[in-house]
Amino acid sequence: MRTVMDVVYNHTNAAGQGEKSTFDKLVPGYYYRLNSDGTVANSTCCSNTATERTMMAKFTRDSLRVWAVDYKVDGFRFDIMGHMPKQLLVDIRSDMDALTLEDDGVDGSKILLYGEGWNFGEVANDVRFPQATQINLQYTGVGTFDDRVRDAVRGGGPFDQDPRGQGFGSGLCVDSNGSGIDDLVGCSSALEGTDVIKVALSGSLAGVDEPAFSFVDSGGFDTWGFLVSYNGQPAGYTGDPTESISYVDSHDDTTLFDTLAFKLPPNTNSAARARAQIVSLSVPFLSQGTPFVVAGTDLLRSKSLDKNSYDSGDWFNAIDWSGRTNGFGKGLPMYGDNNSRWDVAAETLANPNNYVKPADIKAAKDRFQDLLRIRYSTPLFRLGSAVEVAGRLKFPQGGEEQKQGVIAMQLLSDGDELEPIDPRWKSVAVVFNATSRTATADIADWVDRGYVLHPVQAKGTDSIVKRSTLEQGTFTVPARTVAVFVEPR
Repeated sequence: MRTVMDVVYNHTNAAGQGEKSTFDKLVPGYYYRLNSDGTVANSTCCSNTATERTMMAKFTRDSLRVWAVDYKVDGFRFDIMGHMPKQLLVDIRSDMDALTLEDDGVDGSKILLYGEGWNFGEVANDVRFPQATQINLQYTGVGTFDDRVRDAVRGGGPFDQDPRGQGFGSGLCVDSNGSGIDDLVGCSSALEGTDVIKVALSGSLAGVDEPAFSFVDSGGFDTWGFLVSYNGQPAGYTGDPTESISYVDSHDDTTLFDTLAFKLPPNTNSAARARAQIVSLSVPFLSQGTPFVVAGTDLLRSKSLDKNSYDSGDWFNAIDWSGRTNGFGKGLPMYGDNNSRWDVAAETLANPNNYVKPADIKAAKDRFQDLLRIRYSTPLFRLGSAVEVAGRLKFPQGGEEQKQGVIAMQLLSDGDELEPIDPRWKSVAVVFNATSRTATADIADWVDRGYVLHPVQAKGTDSIVKRSTLEQGTFTVPARTVAVFVEPR
C-alpha cells in the first residue's frame, strides 16, 4: 500500500485580508494571478495563485520536498494542474528524481506525479505561459487524467445537460436507450469512439516518433494516436504510456454505475448492469499506462446520481462495504449542480431495473478482482515504454471488419525481432464485447495459436465468461463480457 496526496497549489480558499487568507498577508498582490482589471482571477471557482511567479513556485517545490522526505508521501495528484506552468512540473519531477535513499531516505524516482491537465480559464491555450496540460506534458514523466477514454467508454461528457448520450460501454448504436440523443450520429460516432478506445489501450500514445504505435482505424486507414480526433483534439497525446491515467469514473462527476443508470437501455436488469460495469472498467484495467478507479466502483457504488458530492454528506457518499446495497435510490441528488438533470434523474430513480441485487454486487466485486489478477499475471499489460507498445500491441480488426461494440486486441510476447518477456505465454488476446448479444468473428492472424481462456477466468466465479472460445482464429464471446485468452508455450 502506498499513499498519494491530493495537492491543491493552483488556488486557495480566500485572498486579500480575509480571515482565511494567508499569502496576501505576506506580500499583498504577489501570490495571486490578477485579471486585467486588477481583480483576483477565480476560474477555478476560488482565488487562483500565480504559480508562475518565483516565490509561489518555490513554495510549491519546497513544500513538496517536505511531504516526500519528512512524511514519506509516495505520490502527488495535482488539482487543476493545467493552471500551473509546465516548467514548474518539470522542475518538480527533477526535484523528486534527485531524492535518494542514502541521502534523503526516499527513492524519489518512484514518486508518482500526475494531475488534471485541463485547458481553460485565464491561462488557456498557453496565453500566459506554457501550461501543464495533457499535450504539453508529453515526455515529462508527469501523468494526466485521460478524459478521452472516459467519454468514449461512457458516452457523452460530464457537463451534458441530458446525461443519456451513450458510448461503447453503454450501448451506443447496438443497444439504444430510446432517448433519441444519438440518433443522428450514433453509428459513426460509435466507430470513432472505438478508435479512441484503441488509442487509450496503447496508453494514449501520440505516435509521433519511430518506431510508433499505429493501427488500422474504423475507416480502413493506417493511423496514429495524434490523428484520431477527440472533440477536435488528438486522442493520443502521451510520449510514454506511463503518462496516461486511464479512468472511467473518479470522485468528480457521477460514479460509473450512476452514469450507466442514465445511459443503458431502461429494461437492462440487475445482472446485466453489473456486467456492463465490469466491461467498462476493463478498458482502463487492460490498458497500458496507469488505471485509476474511484473507491467502491467494484461494489457498483452509487451516489444516487449526484454529479458533485463534495458537500453532500454521508447520505449520498457512504459506501456499504458489506455489499448489501450500492447507495442507489436515496433520493434526488443535491439541487446545486444537479438541478438541470432532475427530470431525467427522477425518471431514472423510478426505474426498478436500476436497483441492483446483493448477488450482483458480489459478482461485480469478484470479476473486478479477477481483472486485477489478470493485469498482474503478465508484463504484457504493463509494457512501460512506447517502443515496447509499438512492437507488441496489435488490433487485428479495422475498416469493414470492425464491429460495433466489440474490440479485439492482441499483445505479443514472442515475435519477429521481439525479446520474449513472458515466461508462460507467447501472446495474449482480449475480446471486449460490450453488446447485449454474443459476439463472434474470424481473425486470420489468430489461427493455429492454440489460445485457451486465461486461467484466472477459467477458474473464476463468472460462469458466463467460461463459455468464451477462441478456436482456429474464430472467437465467440457472450454478451457484456471481456474474455482474455492466452497462448501457452
